[in-house]
Amino acid sequence: MTHPTIETLTPATWNVIPGEAPDGASQACIGVLALQGDFLEHSMMLRHLGVQPVEVRLPRDLDTVDALILPGGESTTMVRLMDLHDFREPLQRRVREGMPIWGTCAGMILMAKSLAEDRPEPLGLMDFTVTRNAYGRQLESFETDLDIPVLGDPALHTFFIRAPGFLELGPEVEILARLADGMPVAAREGAKLATAFHPELTNDFRFHAYFVAIANEALAQKKE
Repeated sequence: MTHPTIETLTPATWNVIPGEAPDGASQACIGVLALQGDFLEHSMMLRHLGVQPVEVRLPRDLDTVDALILPGGESTTMVRLMDLHDFREPLQRRVREGMPIWGTCAGMILMAKSLAEDRPEPLGLMDFTVTRNAYGRQLESFETDLDIPVLGDPALHTFFIRAPGFLELGPEVEILARLADGMPVAAREGAKLATAFHPELTNDFRFHAYFVAIANEALAQKKE
């Protein structure tokens, strides 16, 4: 499968041309939580991979998707909106039933079992403890190249914007990537992913393709 190149990182000017789905793959329906944050950028990445995303805005929308991405944004606002619309219990139930889910940056905070700070109350979807703004405020945001073995070569260029940090990881949580100082920045537990960085702000589709593959595998197993 050949992935097209995004000529600019300005979402409004992306020339979105659907790519080709992997040959022979079951095609999972991927949702993107669209209450707040950079859900558009995730949707663009999925379209380039030949996946038509579903914007999830209400709890009933969860019944239409096979997997879900929780985007970056403002975690406190996202949790308030989710609780306002009674998302918490339906989403927790779907994840318990095996729905693949991936949280990036603020989405990673929502995924956590516990949070070092007093707010927001995370959803407890994945076995780790997180802290907000682990690397400092906006001015301390940075870019770096990460070696991520599950993606192969070359290194993935990543953006850390007021990024959260893992404090503790459960025994079943696999570390997928670390910074040069050893700090974990990407993790997986079964069909659940959490990343402190923003793959959706690059022109590299590999992490999204990795999640799509997880979703397709889960759907195929469900149909057996």
